[in-house]
Amino acid sequence: MSKLGVNTPPGIVGTTVDEVVAAAEKMGAGVGEVVVKSQVLAGGRGLGTFKNGLQGGVHIVKTEEAGPLSEKMLGQTLVTKQTGEEGKPVNFVYIAKKVSLVNEMYFAILLDRATSGPIIIACSEGGTSIEDLAEAYPDRIIKVPINIHEGITDANAMDVVEGLKVTTDKKAACEQVKALYELFIKTDCTMVEVNPLAETADGQLVAADAKLNFDDNAFFRQKEIFALRDPTQEDPREVEAAKADLNYIGLDGSIGCMVNGAGLAMATMDIIQMHGGTPANFLDVGGSASEDQVVQAFKILQQDPKVKAILVNIFGGIMKCDVIAAGILAAAKQVGVSVPLVVRLEGTNVEAGKELISNSGLNIITADDLDDAAKKAVGAIA
Repeated sequence: MSKLGVNTPPGIVGTTVDEVVAAAEKMGAGVGEVVVKSQVLAGGRGLGTFKNGLQGGVHIVKTEEAGPLSEKMLGQTLVTKQTGEEGKPVNFVYIAKKVSLVNEMYFAILLDRATSGPIIIACSEGGTSIEDLAEAYPDRIIKVPINIHEGITDANAMDVVEGLKVTTDKKAACEQVKALYELFIKTDCTMVEVNPLAETADGQLVAADAKLNFDDNAFFRQKEIFALRDPTQEDPREVEAAKADLNYIGLDGSIGCMVNGAGLAMATMDIIQMHGGTPANFLDVGGSASEDQVVQAFKILQQDPKVKAILVNIFGGIMKCDVIAAGILAAAKQVGVSVPLVVRLEGTNVEAGKELISNSGLNIITADDLDDAAKKAVGAIA
């Protein structure tokens, strides 16, 4: 952020207690206090709780207290309202210089479907979640759409500054708004959220805390950013799926799904729920998956302890039914079939696929159509 001209509080990342002590001495010089922030990919850190009992993932402490505090954070698990009860591991802490904030605001840039471009959402109140702000101060939230072809204009920036009720140098504040927009565009963000965006005692507008999301499709031109990725903060199932170039999103249900095509995957999940079941995942193997990818997909489903049955629903077009069948059989032989497996095949090479399954000798439940498959999957764990 600072590279692109956004004002941020100085800070140093620490991965060990010794690194934290050294960082605190540097950041606390002349102030006597530092901010210690646990680094997890989730919001609500300040109100979170560590599984070891420590309250709060963000603390303002005396310089000499940063080391002992970090010892209770590093290597521990922080639970917030966004992590779920399993929490997230804290492998890094950020030691920031304490800045005197006199006014806190909320600022975000998102992609807006209605205007087909970026939109700035801002509120003159900040420091808490946008959901709480929208409920408490709905009249103070402003939205400024940006023309993606023209970029942000001086008028756009001033509309935001006026909406934020900035009391310091408004021209400088406009430059900060434009710098944040440049950050959004140049680093291929899907979201930039600054909360709080704050005015300091010396009259600066500072991004005191921020959350950024990046477009996965921009990996090829944002390699420096993606190199910072910490897989320990992600669902391990999704990490494994990404390695195999599979589209996977973990859910909390009990029926694992393997489908080709996002639309068919969504329909499969809906019909499972219609029949009283709950999907354990969204998994689209795509239209040109190899046998190896199918094997990896099956392994991911089998390794999920929540999965009590697996439903494979393939409509063969580019993705041939016999390739899917061969992948299923190869995976079943490698890792075994420990839960009921329901397979519905239709489309290209369907007869060849069905013949492979029929001759496999494995206990696979076949289905004639999607409705039949969903009923059998739900019934298998009833």
